[in-house]
Amino acid sequence: MSDDRTIDALVSRIEALEAEADIRRLQARYMFLCDTPNPEFGVRDDQHRIDLIMELYTDDAVWEGVGEYYDNQFGKAEGAAAIRAHFERFWAAERTPALVLNAHYLTSEQIRVDRDTATGQWIHMQPWLFSDGTGLLRSSRLNNSFRKEGGSWRISRTRTENVFVAPLGEDWASDYPAASVLMKP
Repeated sequence: MSDDRTIDALVSRIEALEAEADIRRLQARYMFLCDTPNPEFGVRDDQHRIDLIMELYTDDAVWEGVGEYYDNQFGKAEGAAAIRAHFERFWAAERTPALVLNAHYLTSEQIRVDRDTATGQWIHMQPWLFSDGTGLLRSSRLNNSFRKEGGSWRISRTRTENVFVAPLGEDWASDYPAASVLMKP
């Protein structure tokens, strides 16, 4: 193999590794912004949170829940306006009981990069706690797509399928913060 071909092959491998790392951070940032209480320092309210989430998506992105449980619960939102509306419904101020804790844990990662597009699969676990003391543990499979635009990776599809939802006993969590201070200077 010539030196030029060797260098080209190494550059291609490095670009793929950098893309995987960027996509991993992008997916983790999305989940981080969806956590409650929101740990991102400086997020003023849920509208600001939604603005930050929307920066992660392409304008033509799709957010969808699929499968026998999520089809009816989440449906499909196509395009930035529909995805924004989806998140606005989720964080509606009148939600009763209020969501006081929600944390995302990602595992079983698989990322495949093909130049300026990529796919990623994860399984995630997510405990939920509500203001009335009820809670549940949710697990989903994620099959997401990504596209590089203007030198940055963005989410072009979020696709989530239910693995299980398990109700948790009343007051299952005893100690949890009302607000996160993790990111404060």
